[in-house]
Order: sequence, then C-alpha cells, then structure tokens
Amino acid sequence: MLEKVAVIGAGSWGTTLADLLAKKGHAVTLWAYEPELVVTMRDTGENDLFLPGIKLQESLAFTNDLEEAYRGCTMVLCVVPSQLVRRVISNSLPFIPRDAVIISASKGIEVDTLATVSEIYQQILPPEMYARFAALSGPSFAREVAQEMPTAVAAAAASEEIARRVQEAFNTNFFRVYRNSDVVGVELGGAIKNVIAIAAGISDGLGFGSNTRAALITRGLAEMTRLGLAMGAQPATFAGLAGMGDLVLTCTGDLSRNRSVGIQIGKGRRLDEILGEMRMVAEGVKTTESAYNLAKKLGVEMPIIDQMYQMLYQNKPAREAVLELMTRNLKAEGA
Repeated sequence: MLEKVAVIGAGSWGTTLADLLAKKGHAVTLWAYEPELVVTMRDTGENDLFLPGIKLQESLAFTNDLEEAYRGCTMVLCVVPSQLVRRVISNSLPFIPRDAVIISASKGIEVDTLATVSEIYQQILPPEMYARFAALSGPSFAREVAQEMPTAVAAAAASEEIARRVQEAFNTNFFRVYRNSDVVGVELGGAIKNVIAIAAGISDGLGFGSNTRAALITRGLAEMTRLGLAMGAQPATFAGLAGMGDLVLTCTGDLSRNRSVGIQIGKGRRLDEILGEMRMVAEGVKTTESAYNLAKKLGVEMPIIDQMYQMLYQNKPAREAVLELMTRNLKAEGA
C-alpha cells in the first residue's frame, strides 16, 4: 500500500526517512522550519545543512508551510527535536487529517512536564487520532541509512494494525522494521541512551578504555530498564533494538552527536561552547535534566544519570563523578 506522507522536520534523520519513503514510491512532502533550506533542497536536491553529500529522490516535495505539508496525507512522520514536539504538533493539529497514521521518531523527555513524547501526543490529539499513534526507534545513524547500509529498527504501537502498517510503509531491503507493542519502553530506550552516550563520550575524552565504556553501557542499560519498569514498560524491550541496540550504537559510534559532546566535555571544554558550535541537536543534554527529575519523581535509583546531571548542570568535575560512581556502596548486580 502506497501512502501520502507528511514528514515534519528536515534534520538529518527526517530528511533520510523522507528520502527512504520516496524511494519506495510513497508520495512524500518534507517540511522544514528554515525557508532557505526548502529553497536549497528544491534547487539542488540536497540538504546541504543537515545531510550534505546525499542526493535526494527527485519525487520528494519540500515546503515551509504546515498546511501544505499535511494536505491529503495518510501518514504523518514527525522528526522534530523532542523539546519542540508540543509546539509543532499543537500548531499542526488543525491540518492533520483525522484518519492519518501518526508516527514519532523524536527521542527525548519533555523538560517542563517530564512527559514522554507519546504522552505529549496523547495530551494534544483527540483519542481517535492518538489510537493511530506509533513510535519509530532503534540503532540508526541517518547517514548510514541514507547510504543504504543494512539497519534494523522497531515500530511500536498499541494497535497491531497500526504497527503493521508502519512496518510495511518503511521496510526495505536495507531497512528492516520489527513490530513492538511496548510504546513506553521503545521511547524510553531512545531517550535514555542519549544520556549514557554522553557519559561514554566523557569516558573516552578522559582517556579511559574499553572496560569503562562497557561498564557504562551495561549499567546504563540497568538504569534504563529500572526506569522503564517503573513506568509500565516491558523488560524484554530493553534487550532489543530500541534498548540495547540503540544504546550500543550511540555509545560507540563515531557519528553519535551525544558521544561527541561527551568527548569534548571529557577533554575539558565547557558545555555551552560545545553546543554553540553544533548545527544539530544533541538530545541527551536536555534529556539528562528531564531523566534526572523523572527518576526523582518516581523514586528510581539512577546513579549514572545523577552524576551526569551534576556534571552538565552543576559543573561537577568529570573525574570526581567517576570516582563517586566507583566508590558507591557495594551491592548485588541485579539489585
């Protein structure tokens, strides 16, 4: 079944997924916030701001007008930064067809409300529209997908029918999509892994080795799972693509923006300087704050998140944070 898709957000991931869908023959309109980027993509067939060097499908349409983007669409894919989701979807609501499938590929937790992305949609959309909501997540660097390197992700929806429809719309011979019914777990995996990736980058920047990175990934997974269980997620989700898969990728891959931020912090640079030089959003910075506050609210122990919050928001020295993590009271691994 071919879809008419509105892709909202022309960062590297939004552009890549729009291009992938267009390659499959779907009619795709890509909305960009920046009017000048729309002009450039129309004129050159390339997103030189966020995905340079990748030629986009000629069938792709581009717009800066939300109403135009949504006109007649059967499927919506929103890929804006998580802290902007509420504003963008609220502004979009008058234009989204009431029977469209709505997919989120944003990864984060809202700072002001501590809401997951699906909770933001649930608060904004009428119940009959939210019933067609899905989340797409997993280990997937945009550039590698744009270059058609084999990739696997998860599409999570409460409705099996919606999950199947998303799966069928996105699946290709290089982009494999698995169904999942655990929306909360898939979302939390995609959000928390960015914080752990900054921690892994800090470790690398400090000159620590593979042992340290492996410990951070493993204990980060434990914290992610602990928070997920407190929010009703399924434990198996965190052993899958949206959990362990995305965590490993983001903590080890050279294309990881969050890991890159951490490396610079580990080398002694200030966070505001690092972020000031970045075009694209490192979601883990804001998610550190929201995850820290969410864990406190729910009474969930997350020592890595605690130390990350103190480093990013209270100027705690990185080596001091590492020492505190290593000298905590001894405990059983599963505790």
